[in-house]
Amino acid sequence: MIEIHNRKIAGIPCLLVENKQDENSPVIFFFHGFMSAKEHNLHYAYLLAEKGFNVVLPDAAYHGARSDGADEMVMSTRFWQIVVRSIEEFNAMKQELVAKGYVEENRIGAAGTSMGGITTLGSLKRYDWIHTGVSLMGSPAYVGFAKAQIQHFERNGLKLPMSNEEVDEQLKVLEAYDLSLHPEKLDNRPLLFWHGKADTVVPYEPTYAFFKSIHQLYDKKDNLKFISEETEGHKVTRKGLLETVKWFDLHMQS
Repeated sequence: MIEIHNRKIAGIPCLLVENKQDENSPVIFFFHGFMSAKEHNLHYAYLLAEKGFNVVLPDAAYHGARSDGADEMVMSTRFWQIVVRSIEEFNAMKQELVAKGYVEENRIGAAGTSMGGITTLGSLKRYDWIHTGVSLMGSPAYVGFAKAQIQHFERNGLKLPMSNEEVDEQLKVLEAYDLSLHPEKLDNRPLLFWHGKADTVVPYEPTYAFFKSIHQLYDKKDNLKFISEETEGHKVTRKGLLETVKWFDLHMQS
């Protein structure tokens, strides 16, 4: 039986999707995208629960149950603040679940779409206890992607609500979460990428270039995979959904 519960974990509003037939199940944290919310990824959680996982779907700061009503323009200026906060909150939620005996620390996976994929990749940089990861339309290059976002703002005649010094300070903070600067942190852990080649929101090429660069670092080549879809933009296909479930089933249920 699969059950869905509205819970607060470490004070964070979450949906907890549980497979009640299995005890001591691995746990997958699934992070939603920008301007989305936890409920929007229940299809991932259901299919993962069918495979024997328990799934935590948190609301990111300023999203879902935590929204303060800000519009997309205001939210876009908070983007990296939200990502960094999600990574720190991930650790707090993990600590609470481990302390309660809900899951063993070495049986935790992470996945997400877009901003959630970015969060997942930054978490892999920060935390060696993550067993397996899946990035759907994410980017590991925090500093490079942030600079590209700033250039996009400027090209459109928009002024960032921060000084040049504050921008430099923000970029410095992001270095600590930037997996592209320290790919050795992956340490052969299972990692799947899915990305549409026509994505104009989180560009395909930099993420694929990162994948190619880390391939040589992996002794276990089966632990690293990149799925491209030629005509897809910034929306995960059903293939991406099913491959996500297969990846966790393969690497965390054996």
